[in-house]
Amino acid sequence: MSFRHYLRRAPAVSAAEAVRLVADGALVVDVRRGFEWNRVHIPGAVHMPLDVLPARCLELPEDRLLITFCTGGLRSAGAANLLVEHGFDAVNMSRGLVDWRAAGGPLTG
Repeated sequence: MSFRHYLRRAPAVSAAEAVRLVADGALVVDVRRGFEWNRVHIPGAVHMPLDVLPARCLELPEDRLLITFCTGGLRSAGAANLLVEHGFDAVNMSRGLVDWRAAGGPLTG
């Protein structure tokens, strides 16, 4: 993924809004590395690390809102921009894992 994906501000939602959107059918795309995913992740999320996202994004559903997710929000911002460029309806969950927990979002490990 090129640096330009990090320069634009991706459409973003708060963790509280992401929790509500997931309950309404949105899909979380976790772009963290494997060891981070193995430690803890959102139930029902798709694990697609950022380094493979450009090659594998067409595996994602086109009929659902995609919410990109990482630890702090930077990697997922680039991922959301990439997905939007590929025609997906995608937003970035800003501030990542810490805010997800604070918003009462479920986690599994």
